[in-house]
Amino acid sequence: MNRLSRNTSVVMAGLIGANLIGLLRQIIFNRALGASAETDAYAAAFRVPDLLFNVLAGGALASAFIPLFTSLLVTETGRDRAWRLASAVVNNLLIALSLVAALAALAAPWIARTLLAPAFTPAQQQLTVSLMRLMLLSTLIFGVSGLLMGIHNAHHHFLSPALAPILYNVGIMGGALAAPVVGIYGPAWGVVVGAALHLLVQLPALIRHRPRYTLALDWADETVRQVGALMLPRMFGLAVWQINFWVNVAIASALPAGSLSALTYAFQIFTFPQAAIAQAIAIAVFPTFAAQAARGEGDALRHTLTSALNLTLFLALPATIGLILLGQPLIALLFEGGKFTSASTVLVAWALTWYAIGLVGHSVVEVVTRAFYALKDTRTPVLIGAGAMVLNVIFSLTFTRLFDSRGTPPHGGLALANSVATGIEMLGLVVVLSRRLGQLELRSLFNSLWRAALASVGMGAVVIGWAQVTASPMWLVGVGGATLGAVVFFALAFVLRSPELRLIKRRS
Repeated sequence: MNRLSRNTSVVMAGLIGANLIGLLRQIIFNRALGASAETDAYAAAFRVPDLLFNVLAGGALASAFIPLFTSLLVTETGRDRAWRLASAVVNNLLIALSLVAALAALAAPWIARTLLAPAFTPAQQQLTVSLMRLMLLSTLIFGVSGLLMGIHNAHHHFLSPALAPILYNVGIMGGALAAPVVGIYGPAWGVVVGAALHLLVQLPALIRHRPRYTLALDWADETVRQVGALMLPRMFGLAVWQINFWVNVAIASALPAGSLSALTYAFQIFTFPQAAIAQAIAIAVFPTFAAQAARGEGDALRHTLTSALNLTLFLALPATIGLILLGQPLIALLFEGGKFTSASTVLVAWALTWYAIGLVGHSVVEVVTRAFYALKDTRTPVLIGAGAMVLNVIFSLTFTRLFDSRGTPPHGGLALANSVATGIEMLGLVVVLSRRLGQLELRSLFNSLWRAALASVGMGAVVIGWAQVTASPMWLVGVGGATLGAVVFFALAFVLRSPELRLIKRRS
């Protein structure tokens, strides 16, 4: 548990740093370009390289590769086989990504016109095509970089992977700084440069693992095939998830101008606490899950999972309330200026409120799915996730019409649909995993949950009072409210004797 605490702190610090740089990047981007038809095209174009990376290299690769690579490393004679596996995986990955990226570049006009943004004007669609082709270059780089992150994590080295997203955001920020001169192409080039930095920062630490690279494909090797077999369900699930985003892009493209940009900005803000809390815990705990599963330590795995969920809920509940209550003043403080007007703030804050409702669901899903992957089960999360995403599409169509009929900005319905569908996914995953591992430590979960909930409610009441007393300036409402809320929450958690405080203290 001490190593888990230490690893979590490293990953969390890296993700917070990456998100802070990303926030600065977004401030520069928003003030230079605002929420416009041009930024809508950028948001739409980004979906294709993001789809390819996530489906072929990102989460799918990590979920399949890390458990198998770790299971070889924990044996005395498996180290050479582990590096042979890593070599074969990266070689096959580069071939697959090159072919698919080339096909996507050729089909870009059809993708933009038919799938991504059918309601865009012809000029917007052409801009989407140009941006998409440029950003596809990042896909190949991220393929290698994603595998290196898995190798580092399997060795319980988290510093280099934690630095990589920071440098990725630095690259995009540089592109955003160039936006006043080169326009929307600045951030697009920034994506490519950021991907290169993401890879380069991981190379020095790789030497310490004593890697052994070979030009092998090993299509007949059982372990290589097992990586592919485990990736397939996860790839399908990620494809469904990304297609769901495409559906949202298509729906939002028919909404008032700036709706898609507002959703994109709001989701980026939403992912700040989601990454700092859930992703940090999930990334740090995954190698421990994998090692415990490889050794058949079911009780230890169940205990580690419960501890990770307790910490996740302890941090996600107050963050949810904070996003809802302080989202608008913080958005105004950070982004307003230049082409990002007060009207833009209202659009983004509206979407953020409905995304925030799903923070607990997103956070729990991040952690629980890692337990399934450690058990070498990528199929169950995919089946449950695919069902949730089908519901998401249905909810998206339903809620946008409902919001519009009530005279409220319809893009909020897309954010609410995401939150509701993810909540359903969370419940399904927890129920199935509880049956798989044996009953989770429900008493421990309940004892942590009620304390965190009570402290969060108390924090919310204080923040509401603060906002009423200090209606302006925005920096005082937002920063002061966030600071006061954090102090109140942890003070109440201390009074209520929340056990997670001991873990946080140990980590510090």
